[in-house]
Amino acid sequence: MGIKIRKGDTVAVIAGDDKGTMEHPRLGRVLSVDEVKQRVVVEKVNMVKRHTKARRQGVQSGIVEKEAPIHISNVMLYDPKAKRGTRVRIQSRPDGSRERISVASGETLPKGQ
Repeated sequence: MGIKIRKGDTVAVIAGDDKGTMEHPRLGRVLSVDEVKQRVVVEKVNMVKRHTKARRQGVQSGIVEKEAPIHISNVMLYDPKAKRGTRVRIQSRPDGSRERISVASGETLPKGQ
């Protein structure tokens, strides 16, 4: 079974330090997906500080904040109609293409990007 989360999707964080409440989930846009490690990088979620050294002249060293990957089990696709995270099922269309359907609302979820 493949990963149903794609780059550009809006996801709700459901576990970990960055999770919100059920009424107000922490939302973010997926920046990248690593299918082998089953991790996603979500915009402005799981921020870590990295200490960088100046590599060449003119580049400053310092502390940089960036997003760290989180496991896909800690996020759910966000359904704008249901206004919460939802499970997803894949449905084949008559023309052979597939679409993601929200289990919560039954609506087709928009593609990312």
